[in-house]
Amino acid sequence: MTTATNGPNTGTKVFITGAAGFIGSHLTEYLLARGYTVTGLDDLSTGSMDNLRSVLDHPEFTFTQGTILDERVVDRLTAGADTVFHLAAAVGVFLIQGRTLDSMTANIRGTENVVAAASRHGARILFASTSEVYGKNTKIGLREDDDRVSGSPLKSRWSYAEAKAIDESLVSAYASERGLQAVIVRLFNTVGPRQTGHYGMVIPRFVQQALAGEALTVFGSGEQVRCFCHVADVVPALAALARTPRAYGRAVNVGSTEQVSIAALAQRVIRLTGSASVTTGVSYQAAYGPGYEDMERRVPDCSFARELVGFSPDHCLDDIIQSVSDYYKAES
Repeated sequence: MTTATNGPNTGTKVFITGAAGFIGSHLTEYLLARGYTVTGLDDLSTGSMDNLRSVLDHPEFTFTQGTILDERVVDRLTAGADTVFHLAAAVGVFLIQGRTLDSMTANIRGTENVVAAASRHGARILFASTSEVYGKNTKIGLREDDDRVSGSPLKSRWSYAEAKAIDESLVSAYASERGLQAVIVRLFNTVGPRQTGHYGMVIPRFVQQALAGEALTVFGSGEQVRCFCHVADVVPALAALARTPRAYGRAVNVGSTEQVSIAALAQRVIRLTGSASVTTGVSYQAAYGPGYEDMERRVPDCSFARELVGFSPDHCLDDIIQSVSDYYKAES
């Protein structure tokens, strides 16, 4: 369990980019429940106002529909904030593959706008990065100082990782050269209610297929190994890390270390949902187009997050699958 106080520690006014997204909406709820004043920004390209329906009338929450590419909007919303949580990004394999240029623009230029505004207004910032920056490094227990193993920059598959790596370098430079209080969090497959399978996220896609009695489509060999962490475990870690000075200027892995192959994941989803579905294999080329590459294994070492804020996930994989299943049943 992540160590967290019952109320605000220091800095009660926060600005969240991507506030209507999957993680952003959960973070918004979490902080409002603990007495923070929250300003949210989202262009609703992948986020949804439905994700925020429980807090839309909260007196300490304001929402602006807009983009992180709009420097003036970002600057206005950053002014007066003690902490910025930069979660807005183009995410998901289908989106990155289909709209590579727009995705890179949002993920690089948008981040530059947010980081520059935080520096200008003296706000601390938490930047949500990704395990994708490790690329093809298949080491079990990836640590924050491990080398990246990069795919070809000419393959759109790796453009997301490249953009996030540039973002990390930008944040690090602002921290070292301009004194920005900034922490980089590398998220490893955060999952839970409200996440959509439309953009390639595998657990919600499998669960929706299972509940509909459809075949679960396993891309590639199915032997790829991943680790999934519940959003309810991730959000407290984000809140705690943002106010932890020892994390400033550093990258921190946040995720689960419970490993599962994608093929085994599909079978577990079928079992836990009580579905009569079967699985079917789909080649990467058929799913994503020619030239797609994937990595065999991605497993984090989260000892640094545990050392900094006591991070230790409470939810196992079965809990995650059940919560996603319950969510979609309630929404149907």
